[in-house]
Amino acid sequence: MAENFFHDKAVLITGASAGIGEELALQLGRAGAKLTLTARRADLLDAIAQKIAASGAPNPLVVQCDVTRDGDLERAVAESVRQWGKLDVAIANAGFSVGGSFQNLTLDDYRRQFETNVFGVLRTIYAALPEVAKATGNIAIVGSVSGWVASPNGSPYAMSKFALRALADAITPELKSAGVTLTLISPGFVTSDIRRVDNSGKLHPESKDPIPAWLVMPTDTAVRKMLRAVARGKREAIITGHGKVFVFVQRFMPWVLRVAATKMSAVRYRSKPR
Repeated sequence: MAENFFHDKAVLITGASAGIGEELALQLGRAGAKLTLTARRADLLDAIAQKIAASGAPNPLVVQCDVTRDGDLERAVAESVRQWGKLDVAIANAGFSVGGSFQNLTLDDYRRQFETNVFGVLRTIYAALPEVAKATGNIAIVGSVSGWVASPNGSPYAMSKFALRALADAITPELKSAGVTLTLISPGFVTSDIRRVDNSGKLHPESKDPIPAWLVMPTDTAVRKMLRAVARGKREAIITGHGKVFVFVQRFMPWVLRVAATKMSAVRYRSKPR
């Protein structure tokens, strides 16, 4: 269903240089989409574009773009429309995670988190909306289960993803009246480098993923579910089984998660060197 839906559609992806963004590009390329790939690292985008083109898919357009800079998304959309003549789908995927105990975080940490994860999404939607509306197309926001469940030592990231869920809830009916379908994608733990990126956005590939491997969904599986949700026009898709469990508990038994969070914080506090 997703392959048929995306065939010949012009799709713009932010944060397409690694992780979920890269896999979105690869699967959409196989589906025959006309891709515009954006990220800060043009060299990584070029390598992905070459891989897609080598498979016989349309050669993707690569646009170096930083979602925290005003004007970059407008330029990316303009180049995409010049290349493909339209823009059917925009996927606001760019993001990273700032973590740490509240006492060790600063206002700048929270600002940096929101600049990418929230204002970067807003820049993407504002830039893409006029063209997507012309095509009566789709916008997808990559949020997180952290937009439902906030955990200790993750307040900046959770705040940013809660904000995206509020944004999606508020603007979905507004965009629908303009002929645009919005899907909020809320993954749980997915294979990605996001947990190896520090608070300044620098990747540390040598770092060990703190999440047990059995709890992490392979990226290709997660992306197939994401694209299926967009193709079906779903309002929100919770990706991963454990993510659905967390959201269910948060909605109907929130006290369970509060007790667990309190115990986690107490253990961490006792384990700190005095």
